[in-house]
Amino acid sequence: MTAPLPALPAKIHPLVRAFLDTRDAVEETLIRFGSPVHLLFPQVYAENLKRFRAVLDTSGARYRICYAHKVNQSRAFVRTAEHAGIAIDVASAPELASAIGAGFGPMRIEVTGPKGEAFLRDLIDCGVTINVDNLWELRRITELAGDRARVPVLLRVSGFDDASVSRFGVPLAHMDRAFDLLSANRRRIAFLGFAFHIDSGEPAERIRAIDACLELVERAYGHGLGPSVLNIGGGFRQVFTADADRFDGYVRALRESLLGRGEPMSWSNNTFGYHVDNGAVHGIPVFHKYANTVPATRMLDDLLGAALERHGGRTVAQVAGDNMLDIWLEPGKALVDHAGVTVARVEFIKELADRTVLVNLDLSRDQVTPADQEVMVDPVILPSIAHMPSTAPGSDGAITGPPSNGADTMPTLRPVAGSGPVGAYFAGRLCLERDLITNHKVWLSECPRQGDLVVFPNTAAYHMDLSAASASMHPLPAKLAVVHRAGSFQVYRDTDYEPLIPVGLPPPRRTTPRGPRRPPQPRRSSPPRSSGAP
Repeated sequence: MTAPLPALPAKIHPLVRAFLDTRDAVEETLIRFGSPVHLLFPQVYAENLKRFRAVLDTSGARYRICYAHKVNQSRAFVRTAEHAGIAIDVASAPELASAIGAGFGPMRIEVTGPKGEAFLRDLIDCGVTINVDNLWELRRITELAGDRARVPVLLRVSGFDDASVSRFGVPLAHMDRAFDLLSANRRRIAFLGFAFHIDSGEPAERIRAIDACLELVERAYGHGLGPSVLNIGGGFRQVFTADADRFDGYVRALRESLLGRGEPMSWSNNTFGYHVDNGAVHGIPVFHKYANTVPATRMLDDLLGAALERHGGRTVAQVAGDNMLDIWLEPGKALVDHAGVTVARVEFIKELADRTVLVNLDLSRDQVTPADQEVMVDPVILPSIAHMPSTAPGSDGAITGPPSNGADTMPTLRPVAGSGPVGAYFAGRLCLERDLITNHKVWLSECPRQGDLVVFPNTAAYHMDLSAASASMHPLPAKLAVVHRAGSFQVYRDTDYEPLIPVGLPPPRRTTPRGPRRPPQPRRSSPPRSSGAP
């Protein structure tokens, strides 16, 4: 019996899968808007938000959800958040403008991260809530606020027990200076409460941070302050893999290959953050987030239900309620989890001197991979319609039958016989050795062909924007919002998407696609094979 090939099966939302299975809709989209593209699914975003709200409602806590805009620049997501009635967390002047442009009023905007003098002035003028990062910011706010309306502020705290040093937040050891500033400027500052952000999957770290903030609340009372908010930040994890056992098996095989055993599995001896010493592999890899199997909602549920020893075993939600504290949180990754994919087209296949196979795409690594991370789920290969069998071949072998749909304008070719399983690396379009979209080997059931589509799953959280650059003057991939309404998929430019469009509109007029410059009218396609639409 032959052992299965190493694989990293990706978890894919049913709505996304249904769209990918509607091949004419996918092909039409790429013909209309070009390749590559980022596809966004606002309905999946709304579903994630609904699950978060359900957990919070069950806990009995009073709460406020602030969508972390930094996770994706998409206007469709921001409009979805605004329409759903939640708040938003912004971290720059352009993000602030984006939020205001999408309809958020100042009462629903919180600003996090380090801020310069000019930005602080703008924030005070706008009247938004400022999540203060450091004592300089706090002091400048007291000086700039004047005698106008009080500026609402949260104080971000860091330096918790057993936590690694963070460059963000006011250290616990400096809190007396912060209390002095706040109590001396109560006419200028409306102090709302304390905040922290821990990007860790370790629950105990968050519980220690909450306990420390509750202690600060008690100290604040002694300074004549009345905090009413406990902001627990974001960092709620995503689940990428559809098969944790196969993921673990792939990683074991990868570690063996780093020790020189088995088939090579990494490009140019890349170790992915591991270090090899004395015949063993050590450390935490850069792709560690892909090993997570705990959904964000369960993380949140466990946190709210965690017992606090210093409060007689009462839960976090109960203690917050006892102290009249609203719980604020800033999910980003968790709200866009599985709400986006990136699609590129195969340009050509190349075999190197050592027989390594490269699948070259019209995409760059930094347009689908954040910073120095590695995309550790297998892409989905959609064979080009041009390579699909036809029932009407011509005498010369070319397919001569009519196109199956309006989008079928590609040259029709003889179907290519399957090549069998192949291990390959996906390469980008830049003339840089480092432009490898995957530095780990991906096993495919057969080698892709020119024109096939390659779909990278679950790329909405940071993957699309964080490191994206237009190197060599390649334009950034277009962002498109895909929604399922009235029994069909409709595709909009990200900037044109509106969640207020009522369901059940008459289908828009069908016209032959002519390229990316067409007006942004929604298109209808054939019904999906299945639907996970909310």
